[in-house]
Amino acid sequence: QVQLVESGGGLVQAGDSLRLSCASSGQSFEMYTMAWFRQAPGKEQLFVAAIGWHDSNTAYADSVKGRFTISRDNAKNTVYLQMNNLNPEDTAVYYCAAQFIGGLSLNAYSYRYWGQGTQVTVSS
Repeated sequence: QVQLVESGGGLVQAGDSLRLSCASSGQSFEMYTMAWFRQAPGKEQLFVAAIGWHDSNTAYADSVKGRFTISRDNAKNTVYLQMNNLNPEDTAVYYCAAQFIGGLSLNAYSYRYWGQGTQVTVSS
């Protein structure tokens, strides 16, 4: 069983940066494709970024390309989301997700394990 715990959310101003972390309690973290999704109030859950398990390839939503960077530290069982130049449209609950030996999927249904989410609020 894999448990994911996100941290690092908060209230920031437009143009600021935040780094989200997602710590995994499961074994063989290096064999999990990891992803971040977000959900704004009253809106559907959307893909943000993903990083592959075997080659650390990455994928990003168009809305965050050039501003967000996903990375992983397998020694710490942690995946990160560095978010720069935040704007109010980035306000959402951010969820970490994991899939064992998964492909680099943008679809939430591909991920079996989920964290509880962390709130990011960007004021204008």
